[in-house]
Amino acid sequence: MIETRLLCLPHAGAGWIAFHSWLAVAPPELEVLPVPMAGRDRRIFEKPHSDLHQAVRAISGDVSSTLADEIPVVLFGHCLGGLLAYELARCLLRDGVPVVQLMISGVAGPGYVRPQRITGLPDEEFLERVIEVGGYRNAALDDREMRGLLLPALRADVQMQEDYRPQDCDPLDVPVMALRGEADETVSTEDIGQWREVTKAGFTVVELPGGHMYFLDQGPALLDFALAASQPRPVAQGGSQ
Repeated sequence: MIETRLLCLPHAGAGWIAFHSWLAVAPPELEVLPVPMAGRDRRIFEKPHSDLHQAVRAISGDVSSTLADEIPVVLFGHCLGGLLAYELARCLLRDGVPVVQLMISGVAGPGYVRPQRITGLPDEEFLERVIEVGGYRNAALDDREMRGLLLPALRADVQMQEDYRPQDCDPLDVPVMALRGEADETVSTEDIGQWREVTKAGFTVVELPGGHMYFLDQGPALLDFALAASQPRPVAQGGSQ
């Protein structure tokens, strides 16, 4: 019997494949739902969103029927996906969806603005800067044909993140867990600590082994956190782990 649903939102340019390994190791009581994004995977020929708030409204519409029951929902998002998860949580809560935890991974708080924009740069320079700010390289972009398919979504995602500004700053009544890889050279402990300001229901910092893309190897631990979120337990304000 499903006890918890985990909605997973990917980093820039990525799709459901980022969470493919989680599907194989998730316990039966946890339903893992990678969120389908326009411009990738089976929706690769759809125009990707370049405005985060529009993207969230579209995602909310896509998942609303799946979340129509009272099963608790946890949201996990990495990098750009963290910002999407934050805004999606607000949207779902307004619709009465029982969001019980927000897991924000590898991204600074919603008020952070990147000092140097990379949106609009020529392809090669753009991709070099993506590697610098994102901490990884997608090998598929080395193939000319694949680059032609993947680059539009990656550009749209980067613009989405760089243009994003929160419209509602009231603290959420949902616990927030901010996560990063211990060896992440692009997002610091202080960066993820900025998420403390978005909640009045408890805040936790978790650092796991690995670099910026640590979550690819830490699926079992993250799934355990998600499943535990729906279990009754006291939440310590401002705690850390």
